Amino acid sequence: MGNFVVTFARGFGTGGKVIASKLAADLGIHCYENRILTLAAQLSGLDEELFREVNERIRTKRSTFAGMMKGLPRSRKYIARNEKFVSDDTLFGFQKQIIKNLADTESCVIVGKCADYILAGRPNVVSVYIEAPRDFCIKRTMENMGVTEEVASATIKHTDAYRAEYYKYYTHGNYWTNPINYDMTLNSERIGIDECVELIKAYLKIRGFIE
Repeated sequence: MGNFVVTFARGFGTGGKVIASKLAADLGIHCYENRILTLAAQLSGLDEELFREVNERIRTKRSTFAGMMKGLPRSRKYIARNEKFVSDDTLFGFQKQIIKNLADTESCVIVGKCADYILAGRPNVVSVYIEAPRDFCIKRTMENMGVTEEVASATIKHTDAYRAEYYKYYTHGNYWTNPINYDMTLNSERIGIDECVELIKAYLKIRGFIE
């Protein structure tokens, strides 16, 4: 049985990141989100010659970008986006390379970063979208961020708009919530956070990725 990847896209406040983390923990594999962006930002700051050396080392020694991310911190907080989306093709190019390398070399969970699009067509990839009603997302955001209902609502609106613009730009016009992009679209309020994890595991068994 080879390696597999589960990608997650999610509305803000839906619990998608929690579901992804719980799934990875249950399966004993890594969950990657902000560390991909952190490493990509570091790599994009290298001059061209130094980056070629890093890239060559990755290819010739069969090492992985995962090893370079081991020392990077994982975010335990909600990652909100209140700013407007501004494209950075160079940074996205590094993220894309990292995601492809991860999919080639290990079983893992990848949250966001257009991973479903980047890895589309690969037989070892399962893509999941997590959504939930706005009231549910507002309540979770208020509890997790310690903010008022008004701030929670605005944060969800701005962050989801940012994610939609990000996805549309880097997928050349596709839209983020398109169910055709994903193997599974789950409502985390109706199903429950832990039950979403179990459903995804059941699907992975159907696909033959886990026993």
